[in-house]
Amino acid sequence: MVNEILTFGSKRGIILTLNMRYVSSKLLFLRLNLTSISMKDLLVKINAEIDTFKAEAESLTEKGVKAAGPRARKATLEIEKLLKEFRKVSIEESKK
Repeated sequence: MVNEILTFGSKRGIILTLNMRYVSSKLLFLRLNLTSISMKDLLVKINAEIDTFKAEAESLTEKGVKAAGPRARKATLEIEKLLKEFRKVSIEESKK
């Protein structure tokens, strides 16, 4: 009988503490659910940043708003970070 306490954490501040005596049979299911939720969240964030980039790039190129340039570049950096995170999560999920 396993009597351990496990703590899972992530960059997003999700901390989950499990007492293995009660949930040893449910651990795999719980882990898969947390991963799928984070992938969905990542997709929402990626799409939002792409929309932000499109709006700022349009303001820069079509309307000539110079202040939109730095905002568009900032959005590209955030998209890059989110895509790297998506790749990590995707690879982790494919190993299961």
